[in-house]
Amino acid sequence: MIVKTRAIILRETKYRDQSRICSIYTREFGKMTVIIKGARNPKNRLSGMFSIGNVVDIVLYKKNAREIQLVSDGNLVLSPMVPEPDMERFAILYRIIDLVRQTTENGEKSLPLFTLLHGTLEHLYRTGVNFRQLYAWFLLRFVSVLGFQPSLQRCVFSGEELAEAISTLKLTELYFVMNPGGLALPGAAGDNFSGKKLVPVRLAMQLRTLAATSLPSGNALNADAADIDMLCDLLHEYCGVHLEHVRSRNNIAIVSQMLGQ
Repeated sequence: MIVKTRAIILRETKYRDQSRICSIYTREFGKMTVIIKGARNPKNRLSGMFSIGNVVDIVLYKKNAREIQLVSDGNLVLSPMVPEPDMERFAILYRIIDLVRQTTENGEKSLPLFTLLHGTLEHLYRTGVNFRQLYAWFLLRFVSVLGFQPSLQRCVFSGEELAEAISTLKLTELYFVMNPGGLALPGAAGDNFSGKKLVPVRLAMQLRTLAATSLPSGNALNADAADIDMLCDLLHEYCGVHLEHVRSRNNIAIVSQMLGQ
């Protein structure tokens, strides 16, 4: 069966003399493994198209009983090399790609995950983007797509509306609770409750802003670099806690190590 799909390259491996085997995440079929014959031949039209992070439209000879599908044609849609290479962009790109690769399995299809990854890369490859801020946005959306969206509008324990409580009690800090995930009022969290982080109210509000931003944006927050780093660290830990609950995750140790880098 000949099919067309949009795909994001997650991993590439040299195969024999001139071919490549790639792990890709596709819109129609989820994660899959493909072979591109002759892709390392400079004279081949597909040469250089299947690099990590590239977004491509491909034509497949797909057989359900075959583990590795054959790519017959393709067109480049997006590349991290355009408009120009950027080391910070590549650092964020590889973190995002590795996180998706390590937490998905072949045959798993998720249109929300594909849409998130595609949209994030589309913005990552633009100029004038705050890459770290975009990365924080991605982490929050990613863990939410997996089913672990934190409660950011109401106290995760009492259900009380946080904005009103902050104003009434003149709070300067809230707790971010890892499990169950979300923000909590200091009194509701309990003195002996583990897995919580005390965060400034401004950081809690920045989390809410990220969550309310429906489209990928690297400039949604009016925040300094230190706050963005704090957000990333907080969301790294939150992802690490909840990825342990995602089924069939044999590589969770690798993911945890990667998030800590």
